[in-house]
Amino acid sequence: MPLALAMFGVSLTLYIVMAVYSGLGPNEAFKRMAPALEGLGYCTLVVILLVMVYYMVIVAWTLFYTFLSFLPKLSWAYCDNDFNTNHCYSGLQEIQCQTDDPETIFYNKSCISARHVCRSFDFEDGNITHCFKADKVELLRNLYTRILSSEEYFNDYVLGIRGATWEHFGGVRWELLGCLTLAWIICFLCLMRGVQSIGKIVYFTALFPYAMLIALLIRGVTLEGALDGSLWFIMPKWSTLQSTSVWADAASQVFYSLGIGCGSLITLSSYSNFNNNCHRDAIFVTFTNLATSIFAGFVIFSIMGFLARQMGVSVEEVIQSGAALAFIAYPEAVVRMPLPNVWAVLFFVMLFILGIGSQFAGVQAINTAILDLRPDLRKRESLVVLGICVTCWFLAIPMVFDGGIYLFTLMDWNTASWAILLIGIAEVGVVGWCYGCNKFLRNIAEMQMRFNLLLRRYWWLSWVVLAPITCLVVFVYQIYTYEMPRYGKYIFPNWANAIGILIGLSTLAPMPLFFIRRVWKGPRDRSMFRPKKTWGPAVEKSKDTVSTASVKVSEPRGNETQENSPV
Repeated sequence: MPLALAMFGVSLTLYIVMAVYSGLGPNEAFKRMAPALEGLGYCTLVVILLVMVYYMVIVAWTLFYTFLSFLPKLSWAYCDNDFNTNHCYSGLQEIQCQTDDPETIFYNKSCISARHVCRSFDFEDGNITHCFKADKVELLRNLYTRILSSEEYFNDYVLGIRGATWEHFGGVRWELLGCLTLAWIICFLCLMRGVQSIGKIVYFTALFPYAMLIALLIRGVTLEGALDGSLWFIMPKWSTLQSTSVWADAASQVFYSLGIGCGSLITLSSYSNFNNNCHRDAIFVTFTNLATSIFAGFVIFSIMGFLARQMGVSVEEVIQSGAALAFIAYPEAVVRMPLPNVWAVLFFVMLFILGIGSQFAGVQAINTAILDLRPDLRKRESLVVLGICVTCWFLAIPMVFDGGIYLFTLMDWNTASWAILLIGIAEVGVVGWCYGCNKFLRNIAEMQMRFNLLLRRYWWLSWVVLAPITCLVVFVYQIYTYEMPRYGKYIFPNWANAIGILIGLSTLAPMPLFFIRRVWKGPRDRSMFRPKKTWGPAVEKSKDTVSTASVKVSEPRGNETQENSPV
């Protein structure tokens, strides 16, 4: 993970510098640097659009669980709901069973003697943990299917997935549709005043989750078994580190978490002051990302250690990935803590704020692209933002149907994965190969960031060689090990998998389409891959007094200019 962060941190630096230097969004920036690769900026916008559509569904889930967390009874902890099957297992209900009779377990949605259960599986005797024969001892929990109540609650009640297939998609989940609608309304209200309001809101959305994480960490480390979970988190498994898939997964995760390959990073950076030390900012963001990941890991794994101790299993058996960790494992753990409602509310409110905050950059990236194409809409920017939010809300509606998780999985599997790595290679290639890394380093010097010889050589090697090769290696490995998407045990039909691949290819489609358009319009020479005359810094220097003139920093959007210090 740290190595992957270091490598992709160089790409982060490149994007921020390019945006701050030019004051342009991704469309105009790549168009002016290499006209033949104009479509690259649109590729990043397609990625961020698709990610916004399905990511807000996760935000809707967190909002749904937030409301549930205020109810006196946390229903996901029990197997007395109408939708629960006989395989449902509730840790709380088993504790209640053993309070009345220490030799009983929660089985088949009722309290039954452990000895009786063992005998039903042809064992001679048993207790609440093991069953015995003359020549055999078996863990009782391994003899029958046991599905956590929180898992059935998420799949069968929240998602409504039972019986749904691609061919029989089911009906709309009205509660989720309401949460999805509310999430987009909140997003619109936060962004309706444009980029001026984002900065103030982001202070809250970026800092408040840290307060929640600190509270959860304090609670987590005081739980029994927290040390087991923390040690499992930090102790390396050397055999696992020898697997190339681990490194590929780490690289993909860092690529996604840093926002590399998405237009939002370039868009927001383009609003920065020209003389801002964006090299320092990129390093700060990279290491903050690493520190936050480690910090959050201790929070989650301390609680997972507690859950493992409560269930009498190893930590590895309770660890789940993706949505299962947030909506199955953590809810299962929180109900076993004192004051479960408090910790459930804190956790899901934190997830909601993190999720909604990450959407701001995406909406602003699309908004900026539209306003760059249609400057006459700047006076109606709030309506543009409203149109973006409504469009994304409408496109996400199929994902709140009974079978919506299948479409969600298809998009998540193919959008921000293999295709985005190719976009990353092209982005680094535009700067390092087409525009010229040495020229780019001189641009950085214009921004009053001075690199010594060693640092210049490091960035040249990283941008021209290491970053493209790393992305290419990870891409090749992902394609080589690519598996068709699935959800649980449900295997998707071939036609659905084909749609998923087309979704991934759609993020790359603007690149060849705009290239063909550029070749058709001409001229067909090396100028297609050379910067246009309109490419340049976001400052306008006075021609007659270059050495002492005031520098006017042109806003990347709009007509106003802002005075800056002399250079």
